Order: sequence, then structure tokens, then C-alpha cells
Amino acid sequence: MKTRADAWQLLTEWTQSESLRKHALAVEAAMRFYARKFGEDAELWGNTGLLHDFDYERNPEPPHHPTVGMSLLREQGWPEPLIHAIGGHAQYLYIPRESLLDKTLFAVDELCGLITAVAYTRPSRSLAEVEVGSVLKKMRQSGFARGINREDILQGAQELGVPLEEHIANCIAAMQSIAPELGL
Repeated sequence: MKTRADAWQLLTEWTQSESLRKHALAVEAAMRFYARKFGEDAELWGNTGLLHDFDYERNPEPPHHPTVGMSLLREQGWPEPLIHAIGGHAQYLYIPRESLLDKTLFAVDELCGLITAVAYTRPSRSLAEVEVGSVLKKMRQSGFARGINREDILQGAQELGVPLEEHIANCIAAMQSIAPELGL
């Protein structure tokens, strides 16, 4: 069985960017939050979040990301549900998001990026000051954090079956639980 230590080692071997590593940690925290909420395997869900973009720095162009990473994960014996969820988070691969794990990874990925961007606008650069309303407000500003796909956030919450405001609150709480590791 692969462990979080194995996932962290793979992530840090393939990802040098501090911001990408922090994004992986944020997504991991959100995935673990939802695993506990849904009574699922927190280790599997956390590792899925931690590894979802591990190959991005070396292979940023679709479809190489995440297919290169998925192939390596298969070779290394990572669980197929983890690999399938990672494939499903990339809309352009047209891999159906069938399981709750698949849907949750898709739902938290872009949202964690938006929450991070909102935290950076706060005077303290702290997640402690981020509220659901401020995330919704920034989400409506098309010029803010342009690289974040708002449609994916909306679609993700819908697929997950969690109202958007509640989903945002859940991800904020998850990220606040590891704020020191995120530098926020």
C-alpha cells in the first residue's frame, strides 16, 4: 500500500515550484476533509489530491498532463481509483467522473486555487480573513485570477451535490487547518 510519504516523495521529485507544491497541499487538505465528511478512505483521497498535478511542471501541455503522470503512477502500482480520478480532473481527456473520489477531486481543484488567490488579497495574506462571501465576490470578477476556471468550480459543486456556498466553506475550513504549511 502506498503511503502519504510515498506521495510526497513523488511530488517533490517532480515538482520544484513552491506554489505548485502548496496547491497540492491545499487540494490534499480539501480531499481529506471530504473523505472524513463522506466516510471514505482519507489516505487514498489525500494522496489523490497531493498527486493530481505532480507531472504538471514537466508536462504542462494537454494531454501530456496528466497522462504522463497517470502512466507513471500505474507503473509504480498506485491504486487505479486514484489514477482514474486524476484523469477525470482534466476535462479535455473526457474521462467520466463516476466515483465520489473523481467528483470531489474535480470539485476542489480550481476552488482551492481561487481561495488561495483571495487570501493573497487580504492585508494579512491569511486564510483566517477569507470568507465565503469574499470568494463569491472575487469569483464574479472576471479579471481576478484569470487562470482559474469558474465554470469548473460551478460544475464541480453541482456534480458533488454540495451547494456552492457550503462547498466554498468546506474548502476554506480544510485549507485553514493547514494554513502554516500553505504560508497563509
